Amino acid sequence: MSTSEVHRGSSTLEPAHHAASAGAKAFGPGRALRQGAKVLPEHARGHNRSLVLQNLFHQGAMSRADLARETGLTRVTISDLVAELITDGFVAEMGVREAAGPGKPAMLVDLDRAGHRIVGIDLSGTDRIIGAVLTLDGDIVVRRDVAMPIAGDVVSTVVELARELVAESHAPVLGIGVGTPGVVDDRGVILTAPNFGWAGFDLEGALRNALGLPVLVANDANAAVLAEYTFGGAPDDVVLVKVGRGVGSGLLTSGQPMRGSRYAAGEIGHVTVGTDGGPVCVCGKVGCLEAWLSVPSLTTRLAAASTPAERDGILRDAGERLGIALAPVVGALDLSEIVLSGPPELLDGALAQATVETLRARTLAQFHDGVRVRMTEQGEDIVLRGAAVMVLSGQLGVS
Repeated sequence: MSTSEVHRGSSTLEPAHHAASAGAKAFGPGRALRQGAKVLPEHARGHNRSLVLQNLFHQGAMSRADLARETGLTRVTISDLVAELITDGFVAEMGVREAAGPGKPAMLVDLDRAGHRIVGIDLSGTDRIIGAVLTLDGDIVVRRDVAMPIAGDVVSTVVELARELVAESHAPVLGIGVGTPGVVDDRGVILTAPNFGWAGFDLEGALRNALGLPVLVANDANAAVLAEYTFGGAPDDVVLVKVGRGVGSGLLTSGQPMRGSRYAAGEIGHVTVGTDGGPVCVCGKVGCLEAWLSVPSLTTRLAAASTPAERDGILRDAGERLGIALAPVVGALDLSEIVLSGPPELLDGALAQATVETLRARTLAQFHDGVRVRMTEQGEDIVLRGAAVMVLSGQLGVS
């Protein structure tokens, strides 16, 4: 069964939301990541700049009077801010609005979407590092990939790839976003990333020093959930499960990223999901979710399957384990949607259906009838596009 079939019990299995096509509006009003704290007076101007950019980003060209109505700011303040943003190269006048009645037609302004580019880097692949040049709307205009160094210097490889992409941007680069496996703090320091041998490594600082540009680094699943929120239509309360070499998740609650007290929120891969034994995980424990669900683990077990029924059973077993891991998360945080990111040939179908059935059995139907499980439609671009959202949010206050 595929995720195009829906309404199976209290939890539902749904098709992926369609991402906006090129040239179409990728966003709707009100899709900003919500502010986590009050705006202090000394930060008011920066907040107001972001408010103007946010409205233009989501709604397109508007007049100064439109902006004043949408933001609640005075026309004098809006005029001031727009002039400043035009000088800074982030906003451009687009010509006058077609007159619909008497009076002078209004001059429209919009985000200068062609005026800057963003470079995104995805380190979550098993054997390749993927990079791209993206527009401010998240469209990929240049894509490059290089082999993952087996025993070499990953940082040098990333720096070389980033320099190549910057050279091909043909516009000022707003910043560089990097999604990486591992636990990453809010300064871009890799607290632990066993696959790369990093512990307490300031990746963000190393890249910024080498490239001379703003750099933002985050966990790959945390980047991916930002992309799904901004470009994929995810709701304010969502968990995105990213399945690849490992298993991780990114969480948004009330439109706000959830990082945790030790920046390890969403690290579900090494949660034990069975008391019945199970495969030995790379971490040394028995029965971790990652030992059932990671791509290497699943493909190895499926390769040994001799019949379609045996293959289906392996996928359903992995889906059940995912449901066991997610049920308390859904119950504790009252999430409305679960998005799966990874190979659709593995995740879509029997595995996703078993996840839905397990959630139905292990959560309170009265409150979680509407929990949806779906695949993302952003494919392997999801971390790259999430890296772009990181830069937009960090540099312009836009998401």
